[in-house]
Amino acid sequence: MDERISDRLSCPSKYIEAYGSKMHYLEAGSGSPIVFLHGIPTSCYFCRNVIPHLSSLGRCIAPDLMGCGWSDKPDIEYSVQDHIKYLDKFIETLNLKNVTLVMHGVGSLVGFDYAMRHEKNCKGLVFYEAFLKSLKGEELSLPLQEQLIMLQDKKSLDEFSKNGAAFIDRMLPQDAIKHLTEEEMNNYRRPFAGEGATKPILQYLKELPTGKKCDKVETIIANYSEKLTHSALPKLLLYSVPGFITTMAAVIWAKENLPKLEVVDIGEELHLAQESCPKLIGETISVWLQGIEQGK
Repeated sequence: MDERISDRLSCPSKYIEAYGSKMHYLEAGSGSPIVFLHGIPTSCYFCRNVIPHLSSLGRCIAPDLMGCGWSDKPDIEYSVQDHIKYLDKFIETLNLKNVTLVMHGVGSLVGFDYAMRHEKNCKGLVFYEAFLKSLKGEELSLPLQEQLIMLQDKKSLDEFSKNGAAFIDRMLPQDAIKHLTEEEMNNYRRPFAGEGATKPILQYLKELPTGKKCDKVETIIANYSEKLTHSALPKLLLYSVPGFITTMAAVIWAKENLPKLEVVDIGEELHLAQESCPKLIGETISVWLQGIEQGK
């Protein structure tokens, strides 16, 4: 077990105002910003043990997407477009330049979209369990297929709409090989415990891209995916086996289509390796970051 794993936050909490609501983030270190973008239903808490391995190389910043973590829960739809809008405002408000994006899950939808619209403001892209391109049915991993069956069950959806903690209890143990402690689970449960707090989760379930429909999210993915195939930004793809989103087919596609790409296998994991092997992830990103600095 990684001796650096802790269930406590080691970075100070900060807030900015975005469109009249408070957006929470963690910050550590100084220099060019390294921005961590979490998926749903996690929060900035997911990278608490990765940041210490990178804070000597840059200004590590981990925001909570609106409605998640310790960020406010305004009366919005919580669509992917909403999360994109708030990230734009977050980066603009903090005046972040030369950004390295470290993306996971739904955070990759938001991050890739930003990067392909603001390529000159980005230094590099790191992604694990990311939506690189539109998924086809046959490309869905078995763990993801099994989870989708559970998520499409009406009884489960009714339960989740009333109790966000129930969603955490069903999902997260399936996402990580490491057993999550009660304190860790409570940190993930807490943001979705209040009345109306499950709205970001329910919207996520509506928009989860599975390649079966042509909608706004699939259009976002198709647009940035095509641009990524021409992007000169340095890229680091982390993958694990069996994984959830990043199958071997996705890894092969990335190797064949994405320029300036480095690929690293981080071993046996499902979807939430940040909880199981944060030291390996942090040190891998650290080596890559130092390499692109030397390559300038």
